Amino acid sequence: MALRNKAFGPALEFVWALDSSEYAIRESNFSVKLFKNFKEKKAFKPDFGCEGIYGGYLLGCRSSTTGLAFYDWETQELVRRIEIQPRLVFWSENGDYVCIATDTNYFILKYSAEAVANAREKKEGVTEDGIEDAFDLVGEVQEVVKTGKWVGDCFIYTNSVNRLNYYVGGEIVTIAHLDRTLYLLGYIPKENRLYLGDKELNVVSYELLVSVLEYQTAVMRRDFNTADRVLPTIPPAHRTRVAHFLEKQGFKKQALAVSTDPEHKFDLALSLGELDVCHQLAVEAGSEHKWRLVADLAQQRGDLQMAQTCLLRAHDYPGLLLQATATGNASFIQEVGKEAEGQGRNNVAFLSHFLTGNLKECLELLIKTNRIPEAAFFAR
Repeated sequence: MALRNKAFGPALEFVWALDSSEYAIRESNFSVKLFKNFKEKKAFKPDFGCEGIYGGYLLGCRSSTTGLAFYDWETQELVRRIEIQPRLVFWSENGDYVCIATDTNYFILKYSAEAVANAREKKEGVTEDGIEDAFDLVGEVQEVVKTGKWVGDCFIYTNSVNRLNYYVGGEIVTIAHLDRTLYLLGYIPKENRLYLGDKELNVVSYELLVSVLEYQTAVMRRDFNTADRVLPTIPPAHRTRVAHFLEKQGFKKQALAVSTDPEHKFDLALSLGELDVCHQLAVEAGSEHKWRLVADLAQQRGDLQMAQTCLLRAHDYPGLLLQATATGNASFIQEVGKEAEGQGRNNVAFLSHFLTGNLKECLELLIKTNRIPEAAFFAR
């Protein structure tokens, strides 16, 4: 194979469109030329000059006075002007998302081609700054992007403190902490590997499961049929991370079904009010703290029998006494007193005996615990 010259000429900058047969060059601060199939198609002058150009789904032009302007590749019409001074612009492969990186942070925007087409057709929502509904702000992150790439709806990037992260649905996931400056080269889905290189031409790769990215992309698009189809291909070790992502997107029920971490599952079940699931997880964990939380949930649901069982397992005798007195159950109060005395919870035991009129047991408990002055006073 040989590399052959297809086109040449003077240019200050060169950028591709998403289609590799189309590109643009910046000849000067006032002139941009567009090429199709390596032949000049159009030369145009942006309204406020052009000090930098950016390729992708739309053609971006940077101006120090007005910020970033996006133009349509075919018609050269202004789509939207944004008051921002970008350093880098990254478009997703389908043109749905764009990342605009500045010297201090980056913004994730969602592009709506449908809204642009409707605005042009109806002549509504079009201002001197373009079409108002063309973009929606998805997120802003205070990190400096060095190199970046979109995989589906996930934006993978290296930042200024040598971390390899990806952004999806408002969540930032750290893939690796880099020991030196590395530059993102690309991603090979069939290998589940992300490749980076340094200036000495060393290549480093990191595992990044395509199934996880596909699942998160499907969730972002609200395509749960695809998500459910992809889920079985995600190894169990990675499912809790996916569950945290679902939770942050507000899909707690799906997160509960996906998570493999008992602590995370318990928290999700508790927030969803899934009493039976909470009870089962508390049985497996055997934690007094969990039993108390399940008891609170059972009381909120009016399941006093379940609440009583949980409070007993949590050794929460004040709680048991409160429930017994609230329901006016004298035999239950006596039972709580016996249980509490057996566990050395003498204050609860004394109060239980006193409430049920078992004064002899009260006196014996005071003597047994060596509270002789109190016993004498009580006997009087």
